[in-house]
This record gives sequence, structure tokens and C-alpha cells, in this order.
Amino acid sequence: MRPLGTGDPIRLGPYRLLGVLGEGGMGKVYVGQDHAGAVAAVKVLRPELSQDTGLAQRFVREALAAQAVRSPGVAAVLGAQTEGGRPWIATEFLAGPTLDQVIERYGPLDDASLRALAASVARTLRDIHASGFVHRDLKPPNIVITSDGPRVIDFGIARPEHGLTLTTTGQIPVTPGYGAPEQVLGHRVTPAADVFSLGAVLVHAATGHRAFEGAHVAAVQYEVVHGEPRWQGLSPEQYALIAPCLAKDAAARPSPEQIAAAFAPPRKAGVAWRRGPVTEAIREREREIRNLSAPLLPTAETERPSRRRVLTGFAAGGAVLAAGGTGTGWWLLRGGGSEGRRKGPFDYPPAARTPAERLLSADQGDYIVGGSPKPLWEANDVTSPKSPAPLPVRDVVITGHPVRGVVALDVVDGKRRWSAPAMRMTCRYLSLSDRLVVAADDHGTLHTFVPATGERKWTARADAATLLTADEEAVYLVTKDHRLRAVGRSDARVRWTAQLPEDFRTTILPRPAAHQGRLVVTTSTGHAMAVNTASGRTEWTARDLAKERYLFPAVRNGLVILNGRTLSARRISDGKQVWAYTEEAYYDHSKKEWGRPGVYGDVLYALGCDTQGYGFPMAFDVRSGKKRWEAGVAVTSNDHPVVRQGHGVWFLDPEPVPTVTTTGTEKDARETWSYKLGSTDDSAAFAAAGNRVFVASGSSLYALPVF
Repeated sequence: MRPLGTGDPIRLGPYRLLGVLGEGGMGKVYVGQDHAGAVAAVKVLRPELSQDTGLAQRFVREALAAQAVRSPGVAAVLGAQTEGGRPWIATEFLAGPTLDQVIERYGPLDDASLRALAASVARTLRDIHASGFVHRDLKPPNIVITSDGPRVIDFGIARPEHGLTLTTTGQIPVTPGYGAPEQVLGHRVTPAADVFSLGAVLVHAATGHRAFEGAHVAAVQYEVVHGEPRWQGLSPEQYALIAPCLAKDAAARPSPEQIAAAFAPPRKAGVAWRRGPVTEAIREREREIRNLSAPLLPTAETERPSRRRVLTGFAAGGAVLAAGGTGTGWWLLRGGGSEGRRKGPFDYPPAARTPAERLLSADQGDYIVGGSPKPLWEANDVTSPKSPAPLPVRDVVITGHPVRGVVALDVVDGKRRWSAPAMRMTCRYLSLSDRLVVAADDHGTLHTFVPATGERKWTARADAATLLTADEEAVYLVTKDHRLRAVGRSDARVRWTAQLPEDFRTTILPRPAAHQGRLVVTTSTGHAMAVNTASGRTEWTARDLAKERYLFPAVRNGLVILNGRTLSARRISDGKQVWAYTEEAYYDHSKKEWGRPGVYGDVLYALGCDTQGYGFPMAFDVRSGKKRWEAGVAVTSNDHPVVRQGHGVWFLDPEPVPTVTTTGTEKDARETWSYKLGSTDDSAAFAAAGNRVFVASGSSLYALPVF
């Protein structure tokens, strides 16, 4: 990237331009940063093209329309506008090399990777075509290989009315060797043209050479229209799959759905991009992203870098990915601060209003008891099996993504509000009174964001490995060297750091509870400990409380409820037991072991798990431990929370297929409905707020209605 020069704009729409990524026959591409700190690639038409009013308007109109494409396989258009005679389009970035770079550096793809590539890109084309668009310029430089699989770029750029690729006057309207015969001849372009391009891409990916070659451009185009593709290097099976895509007659080509089904990648082929030499290239660019964004993240101990330093940081990145005909850098990069802020890092707006969803009613015909509800929305490629549970914070829900880091989605429609790739999702993220979200980067530095906008606030160097919980005074975490630490919310300074007992050092679970001046932490080995939140001094410990289940605390009115072999309540001040409850299993009269407790008001919910692998939801009075009711439903024994929302109690059953089940809240509550997730991933997690239940499974997030 190079600094802005004479004639370059300083600002376009919400984006303050930082430098030039590249330029080509169509225009320039700048690095832009919006008021929330989000960084994007901003593409601007050349002045001579901008004077063509019809072309400029179509450039913007089609870019805006392309935002309607909902597919995990495309690089999204973030915005577009005609401003001051300079039409522009802002797009997201992707971390990873382009397909042509992969082939040049590592050679042709093996059969499993080729099948995974074909199926993934075919599904993306299906999504694009379903939205009423044709890509028209699919080629290896326009396919980026990320850790989540291939992503198609350079989509949403407008075409002239005849449907050819936008170029300057006199240039070839298609990429030689990849454009379909009908494109070369200037005929009407249909979705079948993208299928032809995909066939040419697959030949190149499988063999390392192009499907059509010639001594000059005209010769290549002649081969496309009249010649035979260069099949050398393809196996018989690969030839049988790819050849139909390169049929001269558009009507003879298969559909994207047929291609995806025919290539049928082997099971777990999606991990092809997460192992082997390509993985290191992806990780290298992901590291560059984090390094480039780090200078834009001021800490409480450093000053914000100057504009020159930011530009120098981009220029020093070295292997910035240049992809597409204009040399645009395409990688996902969200973050950075914004200049001209009038408020300090500890001045932030009040919590946003929660847009509550309407409660459904069976009496009004909204749902059928015993049936399965229709989700409010489903968002794909927004989370990860390694992500913590979704975190609802008023008008957004926070998730973790392997490339985008911490991501905020709108609770109403699931659309992405903002993301922070530099944040390490496995460190977890927390809500601070719903006014801030706190997360940590690879260095263990805490960063806070306004939930609704992603605006950055205070940061603190804390050497954090895992964020635990927060109260009104501090954020509590485990450091990388296994110590317990408190960071003040009012000044971003470390309040105290405490050594942990040996049997707590590496086994602390990231779901403690802070209440009435005590922080109760538990371990995967069944131990509990309470420390003073003002000093870090240990107040009491209790060991060997659980055997088969993880141990979790829940707090209410000076009590801490602990599950395990006995469901019990202790005084949080000194650990003295107030009540305990045990129950025999039906089949063998063994003692049930209790799952993770959840407290809502004066009611405690927990699963009573038997030796047969079943969990039975029950409700208790928090103060006395008296059993109120047992739900008329059994789920698989698990350590997911029991969630109360609306007029129901919700359970997540992970096996055999992740299923959300809900009952009423009265005695002998029966199943109201259940919803089976499409994924078979057993790492599902869920949470609830605003009359919605948010369920993460695999890389998808679902919002379910509430009755």
C-alpha cells in the first residue's frame, strides 16, 4: 500500500481513506476506515468512466443489489454510493491466498481438495444465481482460499447493459480462457456462463495449466469458442466430472446443484484448507491482519499511533494479498480506532434498547404444541465450534469466528453489525453491564467495544488467557501463567493478581460467579473456591463435589448453588452449606449427579443425570431447596445451562442431533416443542434474551421464537 497522492480523495461516504491498495484499468482501490473503526477496501471508478452517467449509476445500483446475496461463499459488499461524481464500492477483506497463488506455490490440488473446491464454489454460484445475478468473471485470482474454505470475490461490480464485464474502452470484455463462448461472442449471458468458468478453473486447479491457451489473446478466445480444452493431467474420473461444464452449448452444461452433488467431496473435506502447506499461507495472512490492526488498538499505557505510523504499518506488512484485475487487497480486516473522538475511553453511551420479539401463542395459532417452530432467522458462517456460547447484549448478539474474531450480529435479522478480527475468540468475551463488550487479543490485552456500534473504548494489558466474568467493579480473568487477576472497569488497571492452588491452576472452568464481594470459581475436576473480589484473598474452598459432571456455580441472595453429586446451596461468605438435595435414579437406585444449575428469580433449574445417560429437568426453591416440579421430558445428560425465557424453560440436548427442547414452567411441565438443528456438530451452545433463544451449531447461529 502507498500513501494518498495528489488528486486522491480524503473521504468517501463514511470512510476516511488511509492509502492506495492498487489500481487497474477500471479504477483505484483504497484502504478506508469508517467512524466505528471498520476497515474496508473502497473501489472508485476512473474519472473517465465516472463521466458516463449511465455506467456510474449502474455501477452503484448493481453493487447495492448484490448486498441481497446471502452466501457464506462470497465477499460481501458493505456499501456503495455516488458521491461528488466519484462512484465507490466498499467491500470486506478476506484472509488467505488466491487460488492461482496456491497453485503457483504448491502445485495442483489433490483429488479431495479439488472436489471440496468444486462443491464449495458451485454452492456459492447457486446462491449468486438464486439472487438474480451472474458473476461473469470467475477465475482463480477471484477465488480466495480461507480457513473456512473458498470465497468468491469481485462480485457486485456493475456491468454494462449488454452484460459484459466492466472494462475501459477497447479492452477484452472477459478474462481470456475463462469467459464462456457466449461471452466472447457478445451474446446474452446466463448463469451457465459461470458454470463454464468454473470448469476452466477446475482444469487449472487439477493440472496446473490453463484449459485454453494460445500465442495471443485472439488465439485463446478462438480456442474457447471452437477448440478443445487441454485435458492433459486430468484423471478419467476428473475428466468425466469437469468436461460437461465446458460444453460449448450453454444448455448442455450442468447446474451448480448438479456439480456440487457430482463432485461429492469426501467426508470432512472442508478441513482441506486447515491442514497442509496451504494452511500456513492462510495463517501467515491472518497474522498479518492482526499485526496490521494492532497499531490501531491503543492501550491504556500507549498513545494512539499517528496516521503516518498506520500507513507505515500497512506498507511493512510485506505479503499483503493483491487479488483481482485491479490489484485490490482482499482480506477480512475489521478494527482500528477512529480519529477525532471527543469522548475518552471511559465515556460510553448507555445500554441500547432491547428490541423484544413478540411472544408466540398456541391459542392464536402461532405454533402447534409438540411441533417444531420456524426460526426467526439463520445466519451461516458467523461462528465456530470453538467459539464460546452466543452472548446477547441488548440489540446485538456476540459470537466468535475463526477469521473475523469477535462478531456482533443484529438480534432482529442476524446481519453483521461489526467484527474485530484481532480478538481471540477462545479467550471468551463478556458483557459489562450491557454497555461494553470486553474481549482479548493474542497478546492478552483486553479491548472493550460499544456493543451496538463496535466503537472501541478502553484497553488494558492484562496477559489474559481466559476471561472469566465481571461485576460492577472489575473484569476477572486467568492469566497465561495460570494466575487469577482482576482488572478495574473504571481505570483499566490491574487491581490484584492471586496465585491459584496447584489443583486449580489448569482446570478452572470459564463460568464462575461474582456476587456480594466474592468470586466463586470451579474446576473440571469438581473443586470450588471463593476469593475476595477486593483483594484476591481466598475465603473458602470445597473439593471433590462432582465426579461425572463439570462443576458450575449459580448465585442468588447471598447463596451460591453448586451442582455435582449433591445439588447444594452454600453461604457465599464462608462456604457453609445451607441445604442439599439428592435423588435416586429410577433404574439402579444410584444417586443422580446434577448438571449445571440456572437461577431465575427464586427458582433453580438443573438436570438430574442418571447412569443411563439421561437428564431430567427439575425446578427447586432457591432458599429451601424444596423440589417444585419435574418436567415431563428427558434429554441426554449434559452440562449445558437450563435457560428461562418467555413462559418456557429451554434445554439443549446435544445427541444424537443437537436439539432445543422447551417446556412450560408449571409442575409436571410437558414438552411444548423441539427444534432440531441442521448440523450434527456436538459443540452446540445457546443463550436467550429479548424473547429469543440463540443457538450456535457448527458455523451457524439460529434465533428461535419464544412463547
